[in-house]
Amino acid sequence: MSIVDIKNNAEQKMQQSVESFKHALTKIRTGRANPGLLDTVHVDYYGAMVPISQVANVSLLDARTISVAPWEKGMGAKIEKAIRDSDLGLNPASQGDLIRVPMPAMTEERRKELTKVVRGEGEHAKVAIRNLRRDANEGVKKLVKDKLASEDDERRAHDDVQKFTDRFIADVDRLVAGKETDIMAV
Repeated sequence: MSIVDIKNNAEQKMQQSVESFKHALTKIRTGRANPGLLDTVHVDYYGAMVPISQVANVSLLDARTISVAPWEKGMGAKIEKAIRDSDLGLNPASQGDLIRVPMPAMTEERRKELTKVVRGEGEHAKVAIRNLRRDANEGVKKLVKDKLASEDDERRAHDDVQKFTDRFIADVDRLVAGKETDIMAV
């Protein structure tokens, strides 16, 4: 493995950490409706548990209401029950074939709790990125120790790894600040 391979591998894994953090943020509910909020809810479909998006069309009616339109007539009640039983705190209501999922207003206390959760998730992402930086630096040191790279190469590699580590940590900070703004603004 060369220094270039180590740097590319570390950068890819850091990017994956940021993407994972973005995905975790979609599960943290703000007062606004987001169809992705129901991605974690699964429905019993002929004995198999499948995501709602595989048995219904999930979209937005307005800024505070998600609509779920089942593709089969008999699925409405099952979907409604699955949403109600999920830990999202949502209360769906049927209107003929359409299921409306209104987003309840959030209290100030709940908003503060959610900002703490967002900061905690952000800190976990930063720790993962820093661990990847450490692993990359150790890999480069091993190459120098095995006389496969020079000390100048090691310094340049450490600088490069630090640059993209800083970039990804700044991305995480930006995502945390954006999500906190979303939570507090609603």
